[in-house]
Amino acid sequence: MGQAMPVVSPATALKGGAMRLFLYGTLLDPARLAACAGPGLRPAAAVLTGYRRVGLRFTPYPTLRKAWRGRVEGAVVEVDAAGLRRLMAYEGPRYRLMRVAVRRIRGNNAAIANTGAFVWIAAAATGRPWP
Repeated sequence: MGQAMPVVSPATALKGGAMRLFLYGTLLDPARLAACAGPGLRPAAAVLTGYRRVGLRFTPYPTLRKAWRGRVEGAVVEVDAAGLRRLMAYEGPRYRLMRVAVRRIRGNNAAIANTGAFVWIAAAATGRPWP
């Protein structure tokens, strides 16, 4: 498991006008993603290792917790500044953007590329797995 990555400001992360995000929870639903970030996004399957998906304390939502041998399946998506602002409003103040390394995958779970991305993580993680 890697070392902790720093919290990143959206302005710093939006180099080149786009940001790659790793999604792992409610935003994996295509309709919700389009409603929150705008239409036309193309999520690609990805895996984040060294973490596990757990519940966020006192909410029905997920967050991530570092876990040796952990693995979280999700998706990566590129968003522009306007989409990022809308997603930040959806995620709310409890979540912070963190830089992570993810593996993009094919349907058979074979890795096709390692890439950097940003992910929202909240500090109030429980120990219970999130569905």
